[in-house]
Amino acid sequence: MTTTSPRPAPAVPAEPPRSPLLRPVRTAARYAVRHGLPAVYLSRAARRGDPLARLLRDPAARQDPYALHERLRDRGPVTAGALGPVTTSHAVAAAVLRSDAAGVGWDRSQAPAPIRWALRLGDELDATGVAEPPSMLVTDPPDHTRFRRLVGRAFTPRATLASAPMVRRTAEALLDDLAGRDGVVDLVGAYAAQLPVLVIADLLAVPADRREDFLRWGAAAAATLDAGLSPRRYLAAERGLRAMHAFLRGHFARLRADPGDDLVSRLVTLDGDEALSERELHATVMLLLGAGFETTVNLLGNAVVLLDAHRDQWDALREDPAGWDGAVEEVLRADSPVQLTGRSLTRDAEFAGVPLPAGTRVTVLLGAANRDPAVFADPARFDVTRPNARDHLAFSGGVHYCLGAGLARLEGTVGLQVLTERFPRLRVAGTPVRRDLRTLRGFETLPVALR
Repeated sequence: MTTTSPRPAPAVPAEPPRSPLLRPVRTAARYAVRHGLPAVYLSRAARRGDPLARLLRDPAARQDPYALHERLRDRGPVTAGALGPVTTSHAVAAAVLRSDAAGVGWDRSQAPAPIRWALRLGDELDATGVAEPPSMLVTDPPDHTRFRRLVGRAFTPRATLASAPMVRRTAEALLDDLAGRDGVVDLVGAYAAQLPVLVIADLLAVPADRREDFLRWGAAAAATLDAGLSPRRYLAAERGLRAMHAFLRGHFARLRADPGDDLVSRLVTLDGDEALSERELHATVMLLLGAGFETTVNLLGNAVVLLDAHRDQWDALREDPAGWDGAVEEVLRADSPVQLTGRSLTRDAEFAGVPLPAGTRVTVLLGAANRDPAVFADPARFDVTRPNARDHLAFSGGVHYCLGAGLARLEGTVGLQVLTERFPRLRVAGTPVRRDLRTLRGFETLPVALR
């Protein structure tokens, strides 16, 4: 592969003048470009048998994407899919994620004129999700470097380690509330979702009593990571996004008037060259708040289901808690909370001997790469003692490696250990319901008996 510097990401288009009368038109334009057209295209491709399109559209794939992953793997390390080249290979995935020829942004100027028009018409701060610029998820250097530098201090290994006592106290308090409950409880709603949202609320100085709002808004933000939402699902997500932006606007105003010693206070009081625009501020804090707990929610739920199916391993962890770090890595590998991502090539490149031209969009199936038999022996087997489990790509790679990976690992390790200590006989007691998402993989509800 060549190694020249990537092209800067295109500038975010200016927001058109606001008008309540235009809102339905702008909503329709956003939906058409981001979900309506992709839904039609992917549905047709799925009917023709395209495995990637089926992965994104077939409800059965939500339950078990791994069979389709293996069909794609049989076609080679880089194969054609409905959205362009797709890889299930760990080696290729790692190379793409770390390549300076691959970025997360895309050049809107190359889109057909009707698409460009719809994007400009539909652009509106209050309806912007976490997968739209200037979010760090879809912004390349140098802007990405600037945003990450401004928030990175809150997620350093030292800062994460300092959070450990607070995470444990929060987990124990939540389980204290559960201790008096009999019968079957939903572990997602009562614990797996509550723990990370309370932790991120503390980090961002937002009121803990708004946590149910944060969970609802986070679910809205998470839904917009998928392409091809139904109109009803998209409208519900947009309502959540608007409510979240309205909260953030008031939160920023309060902290500007009375800043504290927290991350958001630092961000809203930056000045000079470091100062963030209003849109950049909303995008950055929304990503931290809305997506900051998604990985942990899914990690905790996936872990409980996997461990319940492998009681001998759960018993071993109860006897030797030193194994929890490795167990969390194996959960991240075996049932990755983030299943896929994509990169756009800023110049011609080659992966696994396959030449790809500039502008190509490469789909990276993280969940498949984490089950690559070339890296992980007997990859479908769940084994909390797997020696190389940490070689997974569940947190992506390269400059876009997950900023909160250390915090998610801490919450997963502490959250599972404390849960196991408090309720050693906990078991799944019903049928868990998967979230209706493709990019993120976790459970909507997880019924368990605590005793």
